[in-house]
Amino acid sequence: MKQVQLGQSGLRVSTLCLGTMTFGDNPDGFMAGVAADEAQSLKVMHAALDAGINFWDTADIYGNGLSEQIVGRALKDRRGGVVLATKCGFSMGPTANDRGMSRRHILAAAEASLRRLGTDYVDLYQVHFEDRTVPPMETLEALDQLVRDGKVRYLGASNYTAYGLTKAVMLQQRHNLARFISLQPHYNLLVRDVERELLCVCRGEGLGIIPWSPLASGFLSGKYKRGQQPPRDTRLSSWSEIYGKYGNDRGFGIVDAVAKVAAAHHATPAQVALAWVMAQPGVTSPIIGARTLAQLQDNLGALKVTLSAQDLAALDAASALPDHYPADFLRSNVDSAE
Repeated sequence: MKQVQLGQSGLRVSTLCLGTMTFGDNPDGFMAGVAADEAQSLKVMHAALDAGINFWDTADIYGNGLSEQIVGRALKDRRGGVVLATKCGFSMGPTANDRGMSRRHILAAAEASLRRLGTDYVDLYQVHFEDRTVPPMETLEALDQLVRDGKVRYLGASNYTAYGLTKAVMLQQRHNLARFISLQPHYNLLVRDVERELLCVCRGEGLGIIPWSPLASGFLSGKYKRGQQPPRDTRLSSWSEIYGKYGNDRGFGIVDAVAKVAAAHHATPAQVALAWVMAQPGVTSPIIGARTLAQLQDNLGALKVTLSAQDLAALDAASALPDHYPADFLRSNVDSAE
């Protein structure tokens, strides 16, 4: 599998990233009932590594810590071959200080993740979301301390606003702090809002882009049908709010466009949806969430799909965002005058 640099860092990662949110079926976790057990998770992780996926992403909140424990056991004798990423921010305890991006929580969360993962360092430590209740410098200085202490090699962000990300990068530069090298945003054919500003910030600042949910929680795989309830063993069968956002005329219209391109390439819809994300400027490694070996093999097939300009135009047209201010104003009144 091809290896590429993550942002402007020297860190090289595979062009697909293995997400581990579905590993570890903890009855108290938000993936209860739709996650893989440990034995199945280990099979998928080892197969991914054998296929050349050296970039793995987890978080302390996945399975309430169980995912990190399983990842740690999977890497017991293969740690050196994996670029390991995790995240912190969501609540991991009963008190107000057990969540967020305070110095106290970041440092405690990092130590806890290292213990669960069974390692003395994490390659990429990511802020799971922009915490606007905490002064940005407090968050950034705590992250910098983790790098200086050797517990973290690189830093990344996830679920930030364009303004918040820009401000964070500027503060890191101004105060000579360890910089973010990547952003992990929600990005797929159904969810393209980040194209308006966030991806422009990433490209301008040299941050790698690691999209999460590139298949829209499996909706773009084609397994969901108009007028039918989601299959019982799928993620969206219990996530009715998300299904309500996707399972409309626009969503199924996008699925139809994906299926048409897939048929022309003798590929699956999931492979085409992944190939579209991988073709977007600045994208480093989409995060795949395979629960089974069959899903992993299907996702790997996306690496063999090369979308033509016509394919991309058809998919873009089906999933286009509505015009918005000020982009529409600039386009019609400024860009057109050049």
